[in-house]
Amino acid sequence: MKLYYNPQSRAVIAKWMRDECGAGYEIVPIDFAKREHKAPEFLKINPAGKLPALVDGDTKVFENAAICLYLGDKFPEANLAPKVGALERGRYLSLMVYSTSQLEPAMGDMLLKVQPLPQRGWPEFETVKDVIEGELGEGPYLFGNWFTAADVMIGSMFIWKRMWGTPPDRPKLEAYVDRLLARPKAMQLGK
Repeated sequence: MKLYYNPQSRAVIAKWMRDECGAGYEIVPIDFAKREHKAPEFLKINPAGKLPALVDGDTKVFENAAICLYLGDKFPEANLAPKVGALERGRYLSLMVYSTSQLEPAMGDMLLKVQPLPQRGWPEFETVKDVIEGELGEGPYLFGNWFTAADVMIGSMFIWKRMWGTPPDRPKLEAYVDRLLARPKAMQLGK
């Protein structure tokens, strides 16, 4: 299995998931300065020319949510995803998609100080934070004591938020980020 990677990219999220799975893989470094992500060979893996990308035999997967879903199902022994048919599966899938369709763009608007427009399809970041606080409930993770790929996807966005230096404003979410960063295989930028 190969993970196409640059430590200054969103590929750190896929690497975090891959590390949590505990199985071996090869890192294929991609040099942005040399535009390796736009090379014809790489575009056969991800036609968008973006990271991350994962190759597992003949299977090619790109986008963090897709990679996390793929790895969660491929490595059931890591217990990072509810099994197909499990009661928690629907909520898990919803959170995985929510991370990229609602959380990430709303956070991007906030970080870039862009006024969100209702026709764009996602709410203001304050609303997203309300939703995630509700989903956390009383548990340390989104599924109580069970750390899943949904925590990788949702949590990575709040880790990015902190790394951007935004002031802490929600103690519950800050405590969640602290727990995620305390994990032995936590996401690390630049490595």
